Amino acid sequence: MNIYVSNLSFNVTDEDLQDYFAEYGEVSSAKVIMDKFTGKSRGFAFVEMPDDEAAKKAIQELDGASVDGRTIGVSVAKPREDRGSGGNKGGGGSFQRRGNSNYSNSRY
Repeated sequence: MNIYVSNLSFNVTDEDLQDYFAEYGEVSSAKVIMDKFTGKSRGFAFVEMPDDEAAKKAIQELDGASVDGRTIGVSVAKPREDRGSGGNKGGGGSFQRRGNSNYSNSRY
């Protein structure tokens, strides 16, 4: 089962997560998500546990727990939505001219 962990302290490491969840069963992976530009934690992580029952128990007991001075959120990770390859979807683009006096409809 893939588990989403939110509101993490920026000091929490992959190894720390591994230790927290290992108390409930085998941990396949534990990964704090890092910002690709700064290299610092983004404050959330994903943990994978092969045993669904152990994962459910970890979620139940760790959700709302205090870790490094912060109350963390722990839940079943939702599948990542396909973002597609297109740029602006439904936003109309960034070059819309609304109310710009230089582009008024005065000639109509």
